[in-house]
Amino acid sequence: MTEAATAALVAGLLAGYGIAMPVGAMSVLIVTLSSRVSFRHGLAAALGVALADGLFALAAVLGGAALARVISPLTSVLQSAAAAVLVVLAVRGTVTALREHRRIRVGGGGGAVATERDVPVPADGVRPPLRTFAGMVGLTLLNPVTLVYFGVLVVGRRPGDDSLGPGLLFVLAAFVASASWQTLLASAGALLGRALTGPSGRLLTALVGNGVILLLALWLAWKAVTGT
Repeated sequence: MTEAATAALVAGLLAGYGIAMPVGAMSVLIVTLSSRVSFRHGLAAALGVALADGLFALAAVLGGAALARVISPLTSVLQSAAAAVLVVLAVRGTVTALREHRRIRVGGGGGAVATERDVPVPADGVRPPLRTFAGMVGLTLLNPVTLVYFGVLVVGRRPGDDSLGPGLLFVLAAFVASASWQTLLASAGALLGRALTGPSGRLLTALVGNGVILLLALWLAWKAVTGT
């Protein structure tokens, strides 16, 4: 495996886990489907979210490849800017998670939990898992922040990394990372129910996920400084 392919693989895996790990609305829905409907529906939802993440990564890679020749003289500046944006995203996510955790503890509430009407299938599970899959793809695609996130990472790549092979490897790795994490959520939902989406679980996954985003920021900053 070439150096460019290895870098794309590692970056894709980190990017996929970084965007997938913080527990948000989609994660709550996956756990809720697994615990209240069936594991099949939870798994279908997990794969739907992962596919949407992969599509966002593909869109970012295609757009980045189109802009690569234009922005190549500004590579170091853009890498530094991308690292700064990722730091802001990570800090914002961490602060939001801490504030939410503190609010829950002070208020004594159980945190944001998906209700029955939030789940894209009825409680009796009449609709097939394919409908759940399609519904989760659509819901996830409504969130443009993910596209911005992957776009920042792609812009931060060096001009020589815009070939089709490494770009597709980045997309595949991001999809696999997201799918593996979302599948873990579905499995945990079937076993643990709401425990993973409780205050402590949400805080822990938010801290870990935003920590991965900070690692990506440091990686881009290092590339900007060394010119690699």
